[in-house]
Amino acid sequence: MTAVDPLDLPARSALYGRHAAFAVVQGGARRYHPEVGVFAAIDSHAPEVLADLAALVAAHGDVAFLEASVPPIGPGLRIVSQDLGVQMVCAELRPGTLPDVPIRPLGDSDAGAMLALATLTEPGPFFARTHQLGDFLGIEQDGRLRAMAGERMKPDGGTEISGVCTHPDARGRGYARVLLSAVATRILARGEVPFLHAYASNDGAIALYRSLGFVLRREVQMTRLGLEEAR
Repeated sequence: MTAVDPLDLPARSALYGRHAAFAVVQGGARRYHPEVGVFAAIDSHAPEVLADLAALVAAHGDVAFLEASVPPIGPGLRIVSQDLGVQMVCAELRPGTLPDVPIRPLGDSDAGAMLALATLTEPGPFFARTHQLGDFLGIEQDGRLRAMAGERMKPDGGTEISGVCTHPDARGRGYARVLLSAVATRILARGEVPFLHAYASNDGAIALYRSLGFVLRREVQMTRLGLEEAR
């Protein structure tokens, strides 16, 4: 594979590296297990590799790419959706004043509540085992999960913050800021770069990330691929 900055192709770096155990492999293509994630990677743009990618989609469902350009579309595949996004990184956290609220680690016993919260709030692709990709933290009220944030893709030297969401009944209390700060602090303490992705149109989220010290690294295309529809 051609040497590139791991953050330029985070799924590829993760799936060939620290997240290889979560990969489903077909020749020169691989993707996260469908219970874990939707992102995929390819070795090259060779026809046989694109055929491998199509075989993965046929066997395990849609895949997605978060890259600067649209991935090649091989025979049998089509673009299901495409959105402009941004990739942001943080070298120095600026959390400011945070509300004093207890947070706790989330694990397998919280999987149902995490999936329910993500399904309700739609922070991005989240599946039954997404929480196994890294550490997740949550905030509860009356024994119910009301906000969470955690780690997703882990390319070399960096960890993506994802799954950031708050129940509609608990918004406006600074929970996202608390959790983002806590997750980013852990990543920085490991000597890694915290990074995240957001839709370019999500001005509110981007403003929050900037206020915490995240800066724009590059624009990305969020491209979801599925099987070509039968005619």
